[in-house]
Order: sequence, then structure tokens, then C-alpha cells
Amino acid sequence: MIIELEELKNLGRLAKIELDSRAQNRAATDLNNIMQMIAQMQSVDTSNTNPMENPLDAIQRLRLDEVSESDHRDEFQALSEHTRDGLYTVPRVIE
Repeated sequence: MIIELEELKNLGRLAKIELDSRAQNRAATDLNNIMQMIAQMQSVDTSNTNPMENPLDAIQRLRLDEVSESDHRDEFQALSEHTRDGLYTVPRVIE
């Protein structure tokens, strides 16, 4: 995939970024190099490769999946005047 200069100008307009012609050419070259690298990486056959769990061969110790705190919702919501059915209510800002 090659990014044309007109596409880059359109992207700049959408992003509200103004580039001079030298910066546009440099950005187009950089983006095209990135797209070529992505295409090259996608062409590699990885069908017989197992995904890595950790790039450093480290073992991550996981904590037990158990509740460590009790439910304080009622206590916290008692401090607010604007709650209903266990939820905080806010004024409508969009009509």
C-alpha cells in the first residue's frame, strides 16, 4: 500500500495539521516506509510459531482471585443526595 501525497494532505486536513510541502514529502516517505515494514512483517509465515507469554521468559506470579474488600456502596452513597437504585444521578446535559 502506497500513501499518495493527496491522501496525506486529506489526512492532515482531517487532523487539522498543516504541513509545508517539505514536511509533507518527508511524512509521506516515512509513512510509506512504515507500511512497507508492516507488509513485510505480515508476509512472514508464523503458522508453526507459538505465541510468547513473556519476552523475557519471566514467570508472572498472579494473586488469587478472591474478594479483598467489602461492599461500601451504601455508605458512600449515603453521603450524596443524588442517588437512585444504587446509582448516582446527574443533571441531563444533552437533550
